[in-house]
Amino acid sequence: MVPRPVECLRYGGGRAGEPITQSASGGAVKTLVTGASGFLGGALVRRLVRDGEYEVAILVRATSDLRDIEGVLDRVEVVTGDLTDAASLDRAVAGVDVVFHSAARVDERGTRDRFWAENVTATTQLLTAARAGGARRFVFISSPSALMDRYGGDQVDIDESVPYPSHYLNYYCETKAAAERRVLASNAPDFTTCALRPRAIWGAGDRSGPIVRLLSRAAAGSLPDLSFGREVYASLCHVENIAEACVKAATAQSVGGKPYFIADAEQTNVWRFLGQVAEELGYRPPRRKLNPRMVNLLVEVIETLRRIPYLAAHWTPPLSRYSVAVMTRTATYDTSAATRDFGYRPVVDRDSGIAELKDWLRTGEVVPETTR
Repeated sequence: MVPRPVECLRYGGGRAGEPITQSASGGAVKTLVTGASGFLGGALVRRLVRDGEYEVAILVRATSDLRDIEGVLDRVEVVTGDLTDAASLDRAVAGVDVVFHSAARVDERGTRDRFWAENVTATTQLLTAARAGGARRFVFISSPSALMDRYGGDQVDIDESVPYPSHYLNYYCETKAAAERRVLASNAPDFTTCALRPRAIWGAGDRSGPIVRLLSRAAAGSLPDLSFGREVYASLCHVENIAEACVKAATAQSVGGKPYFIADAEQTNVWRFLGQVAEELGYRPPRRKLNPRMVNLLVEVIETLRRIPYLAAHWTPPLSRYSVAVMTRTATYDTSAATRDFGYRPVVDRDSGIAELKDWLRTGEVVPETTR
């Protein structure tokens, strides 16, 4: 197959942003995907292979579960290593033109040092290795959580002008913000960087994301209604929509040094959505209401306990300051900058995505993993 022109950076002295049809080595544009064993990373690998225009490499641990990309592994270069290991990074970026950095520590379990090592230091080292190895594009998968203020409230239709907060909700928020800032600060004429901010990535095939975790609790009959009597809206992001945004951002001319919110076209009433899907699947919908004062008191106790290093490292709490904020605050985003700068438009609508998600959940495969 002859690759069609890819709007990326021209290698060998061309001006930044000019379209190219091949990589610096003269072949197809070569990409590196981190986090390929995860939901988004796997979807992105499948998308790149399906497009047929790219050489695709992935950096994974020896213990990584690659079942979700098993069908395309024969067309992928697998580099075994770790983001915290410099030698691994050098091998992974060899000959790469575009890096998609999706890997991150998301679980609330972990010390601050561990979050910084895996989310910030690893990103910094990958940036350095990518640029030294001749890569010209770096697309970072960030999160709107980087803008969630510990003492803040609803964020309604916000855009990229909203500043980083002074107080973060947890280590994940803090380190995603720090990593994003380093990525954007690394933008240069010969090294274009950008950050994409999808929230609550969802869709069929997800085993550990926020939506399936909540629905798995509903399946177990243990999901309370934490709306506290409010209408809570969110801009969710279907996995195929963020994969589309990744490819678009990697080929656009005016994204350098910028962050972008990425979301579905529809805004979702969170608790109505969860209740509807739970009922249709035969789960118990979230109806048990909790006293907000009691919830906040419990969260304070939990957050105090998590200051103990052993608990911070080994315990994923049932509630946290972050999880309560995510479930009780409206968070909707203006994606017009992504539309303007690289033509982003969702490729999967909510109704189609929900139908596929319900079929996936009915297989029962997801429930054991998300209720561990």
